[in-house]
Amino acid sequence: MSKPKITMNNLEDVTKSLESKILRVCVIGIGRIGLPTALSFAKSGLETIGVDINTQLVDDINSGKFPLKDEPGYEDIFHSVIKNQKFSATTNIEDAVPNSDLILLSLPTPMDENNIPDYTALRTVASNLAEILSEHSLVIVESTIEPGFIEDEMVSLISKSGRLTVEENFFIGVCPENANPGEILHDFTNLPRLVGGINLDIAKIIKTIYNFVFSVELIEMPNCKTANAVKLTTNVFRDINIAFVSELSLMFEKLGIDTNKVLEAAKKKYNFQIHYPGAGVGGPCLPINSYQLLNTAKRTGSNLSIIEYGRKINEQMPQHVINLTLDAFNESKIKIENSNILILGVSYKPNVKDIQLTPAQEIIEKLQEQGVSVHIYDPYFVSKEIFGIQTESNVDDVIQDLDACILVTAHDEFKKLPISLFNKMKHPILVDTRGVFDPLEAESAKLTFRGLGRGK
Repeated sequence: MSKPKITMNNLEDVTKSLESKILRVCVIGIGRIGLPTALSFAKSGLETIGVDINTQLVDDINSGKFPLKDEPGYEDIFHSVIKNQKFSATTNIEDAVPNSDLILLSLPTPMDENNIPDYTALRTVASNLAEILSEHSLVIVESTIEPGFIEDEMVSLISKSGRLTVEENFFIGVCPENANPGEILHDFTNLPRLVGGINLDIAKIIKTIYNFVFSVELIEMPNCKTANAVKLTTNVFRDINIAFVSELSLMFEKLGIDTNKVLEAAKKKYNFQIHYPGAGVGGPCLPINSYQLLNTAKRTGSNLSIIEYGRKINEQMPQHVINLTLDAFNESKIKIENSNILILGVSYKPNVKDIQLTPAQEIIEKLQEQGVSVHIYDPYFVSKEIFGIQTESNVDDVIQDLDACILVTAHDEFKKLPISLFNKMKHPILVDTRGVFDPLEAESAKLTFRGLGRGK
């Protein structure tokens, strides 16, 4: 039985297809954001298929194995939609796309070794869509991209075969994802989202679709590039402000001022938005988003010096962690060469299983250059090989053989560690890059303590 024909630029047709739940959805890219997105559409009663090149991921999903254990709330949804046969996964894009009305792209947009945004995944899929997309389908890009990428590249790639013409027999728009890893269900059900279309009618249709699935405010933008500009602006704002407080923390250290005390008091002012210093900024968003805007600036002959300098500061923070560590070793009158140092946390942010662009990697590499034997403990990577190192199963097994610990990621588990634990080390050196431990308690415990931005 052939699927009903839905004209995706016709608001009445789309509304009826949602109400009758006959609209078929294909989510291409079912990773950290794409899978929760697909589950959300399936939960609303729409038949949804996820496409991914990761065969193991697809096999796990179809076997009923939920892959995102660090995303609270989604496992129950996953098992429910699998049981109800509203969601499945495939590696066969050629079969999934032609049998769908709505195509959502949730594909990675990393950067290359030269810090240039890499849109290979989007370009590849767009080229495939040129051959397999059904007429009158709607493509929505959720990936974070530079302003103008839809208008300047995606439309041309999908149209290149001459079979499809935008605004005539295929339609495109954006609804940039707006979720924090580890808190995606909360964010999908609470945070406003941006909607932009190739024209205003398509924007209204996208808004109608997302209103059916998500009970959040949907903000219509005049076009796709404006929506993407908003998304980048919000994330780069964070990157810049983290750089600001990190740079201040370097000076406050020299002045004997505790940056955390400054920030806790400063946030009492109504218009101050608190950001914390740390070992560096990682993950698939903030660093890349800044370089996306810098790439746009280069392309348009513009100058974004604040963003550029903010990136330099954040990228220098791993070296500062090394400097703090060396200073602590000098105070203890021991050599760092041939020492044993435990890295507490390698995830790029607390309470998620994700090491994309984590500053921990650079810290580890710099320690190894100093001749250090590096150990890793992270509750999300127990007994795994990370950066060529077999991780520890717990802290207790290794603590007595250590010369120092460096806390890189503020997982909740680490906040429960008693400060007395670190006295069990051969040399009780503790470097805290995330403000987890109280410097006065560390002093009382007779640790050689260095806290990033905490003064001396």
